[in-house]
Amino acid sequence: MSVTDDERMVRAALAAAEEADAADVPVGAVVFDADGGVLASAANARERLGDPTAHAEILALRAAARAHGDGWRLGGTTLAVTLEPCTMCAGAIVLARVERVVFGAWEPKTGAVGSLWDVVRDRRLTHRPKVRGGILEDECAGRLADFFAKHRFE
Repeated sequence: MSVTDDERMVRAALAAAEEADAADVPVGAVVFDADGGVLASAANARERLGDPTAHAEILALRAAARAHGDGWRLGGTTLAVTLEPCTMCAGAIVLARVERVVFGAWEPKTGAVGSLWDVVRDRRLTHRPKVRGGILEDECAGRLADFFAKHRFE
């Protein structure tokens, strides 16, 4: 995949983030098939659903697994997300056999795809997706900064 493809995918994740409830952190995730078609997209919904596992990545992976046609295995897919995945999401990415992960903003406090931890590239695991971070980083980070600035002062 080219930089242009990765940017297109992260832009789709940014669009998915727009669907987040006003109380949810605006993170979006989109799963693409091997041909670059959208299998599923989601926004964070922890607050809306009252579910600690309702991260955008988890919701998108669940929906993609239903659409992909190979049960839970998402071989050949790319997950695009606006924020570096956490440990829970990184574990789900590995277990789902996602081929590639592209993301926007790095997350030094909880990131598990290269920042704080690097779960997805741990050599002890049976599957290690390719990763490319920092795609449209300023735009992705800016949306998060705007959200937190607004919610800290209300």
